[in-house]
Amino acid sequence: MTIYSNSKISTFENCPHQYKLKYIDKIEVDFPTTIEAFMGDVVHKTLEMIYQYKQIMRVVVKGDLLKFYNYLWGENYTEDILIVKPNFNANNYKKMGERFISEYYDRYAPFEEMVVLGLETRDKLLLPDGNFWHVRIDKLGKDQLGNYYVCDYKTGSRMKSQEEADNDRQLAMYGLWVKKKFSDAKSVFLRWYMLAFNQEVTSIRTDDELRRIQQEVMNKIKQIESAKEFPRVKSGFCAYCSYQNVCSKTNYEEGVEAWQELIEGMY
Repeated sequence: MTIYSNSKISTFENCPHQYKLKYIDKIEVDFPTTIEAFMGDVVHKTLEMIYQYKQIMRVVVKGDLLKFYNYLWGENYTEDILIVKPNFNANNYKKMGERFISEYYDRYAPFEEMVVLGLETRDKLLLPDGNFWHVRIDKLGKDQLGNYYVCDYKTGSRMKSQEEADNDRQLAMYGLWVKKKFSDAKSVFLRWYMLAFNQEVTSIRTDDELRRIQQEVMNKIKQIESAKEFPRVKSGFCAYCSYQNVCSKTNYEEGVEAWQELIEGMY
């Protein structure tokens, strides 16, 4: 059977042709990471340090945390990292990341809101259809009341609404994994730290809701596995697609134009 993930299914939903190139044809491409992905990765690793220190009964001070962030940035940044947004440069993103970390530290120090059970948790959830769901949780925690928390750090520039959180598939599936793995879980809270806004969004699902989203996932998997055609879809995602040189040039250029129109409408 196959291992599926939210990103894998989302790829099919956004562009079936990209799904075919990546997961069926398994075409390998040399494509630089984006600045958004790079900054997000450095921020994740820096915040992870807070809880690694907690596990050995130490508290990291904010100044050292920011030094660690800047060290990671300096050691790993390369000039070939893709910056798509006009009028933005690497330093803009670096400063954004610094702000995210500083504000998170100020809001949650001394980080006693939960006992952290895992960071970048990796596991698989067996689905009733025999397939697996990839589980990778930024932070898994538990409070003194027996509530579990599936936490996700978001560095994007768009705020997640409560409605979006209550319909989110990725963390809901992780919540289902928690329910099956930890028999003492009284409740499972799904929590997004929206770092660009210094806010958090929390959702909780009933067992019926979790079963329903699991069925929706299996229905989507069935659709993917029975697909005969994988059409290209022009969208703003084209500007970030690693298969630009494989896909049609016209499709890519129209996708970039669509993305630029979207960005211009945001300002």
